[in-house]
Amino acid sequence: MFNKKTIKDVDVAGLKVLVRVDFNVPLADGAVADDTRIRAALPTIRYLIDHNARVILCSHLGRPKGPEDTQYSLRPACRALSRLIGRNVVFVDGPLATDAREAAERMVDGELIMLENLRFNPGEKANDLDFARELASLAELYVNDAFGTAHRAHASTAGVPEHLPAVSGLLLAREVEMLTEILTAPEKPFVAILGGAKVSEKIGVITRLVETCDALLIGGGMAFTFVAAKGYPTGDSIVEPEWIDAARHMLDAAREAGCDLILPIDFVVAAEVAEDATTFIVGREEIPDDMKGLDIGPATAELFKTEIERARTVYWNGPMGVFELAPFEAGTRTVAESVAQNTRAISVIGGGDSAAALKKFGLEGRVTFVSTGGGASMRLLEGASLPGLDALDDKVV
Repeated sequence: MFNKKTIKDVDVAGLKVLVRVDFNVPLADGAVADDTRIRAALPTIRYLIDHNARVILCSHLGRPKGPEDTQYSLRPACRALSRLIGRNVVFVDGPLATDAREAAERMVDGELIMLENLRFNPGEKANDLDFARELASLAELYVNDAFGTAHRAHASTAGVPEHLPAVSGLLLAREVEMLTEILTAPEKPFVAILGGAKVSEKIGVITRLVETCDALLIGGGMAFTFVAAKGYPTGDSIVEPEWIDAARHMLDAAREAGCDLILPIDFVVAAEVAEDATTFIVGREEIPDDMKGLDIGPATAELFKTEIERARTVYWNGPMGVFELAPFEAGTRTVAESVAQNTRAISVIGGGDSAAALKKFGLEGRVTFVSTGGGASMRLLEGASLPGLDALDDKVV
């Protein structure tokens, strides 16, 4: 159960509402290249304007060096939102103290304005008290709908709620509910798939998942630290030597918990990461010294497919290989297709590269839920505190 107040718990009519959205979207040639995160925020934005709120949107974009770094302007995101929502969104690119305040004071019920990139001000990442107070002074209610930044204690996520009533948007609430449910009450069998480069980035999640899931499938670069933990050669593959003992401990912990932690049994290897690389398929005990493991092999892909097909709950975070390049995409494609084809299961995708893979293979509409926050979803699953969530007002039961 989501225990924070949401926009549905407040009468927003006539209120100036500061909404922290996550419009950290990719840009190309001055336009939004992927509007997934903007679309995800639409239910909250539409609810607020339909209930006569005066909506002030704010977000970060990229890692700008300052306001002169105009390639990170949110203006393209503002244009994309206007197109998606079918109404004009006023863009405010001037200072908060003057231009933003004047625009906010002129607002009427149901109107939308968007502020320029919050990270143009160094006070955002520093959670500067004065910057947070200045942001809060624009509004009468704060809404956090940016799950992807909820794990960061920045001015717009943790500072502003100290000065305003603070509630959740519909997206953030849905994210937390879905991710919490798969840990606390998953329908069995529960199969989790983890990939990506590093064990160190996911050890907390692995610790939690082995206590809950029936099978944990490990792929991607992180698999080689586990392979090394079992004493097999890893060639020139990615390995975190300082995490080999932790990987060995995870294998033992999974066995004790009754979780079937499944490692790849074969790999696609090559001497270099390239589109035209010459590839070979080898068993996990046969990786040559001068080769890198860059994808799970076909036997592993079929093994993982069988596990996914029997699941009733699936969580997937991280690709099985360098799926961006054709020679190393097959493992990730098989996992993505298997998750999408299991229509009997609740399937939750942990955002980031997994979401990008779904999109690449034309499967993004074929799963139950795709998280907009890869890092935040990992932190939530491992039981860590999310400052942006903790700062919101509790729901009185």
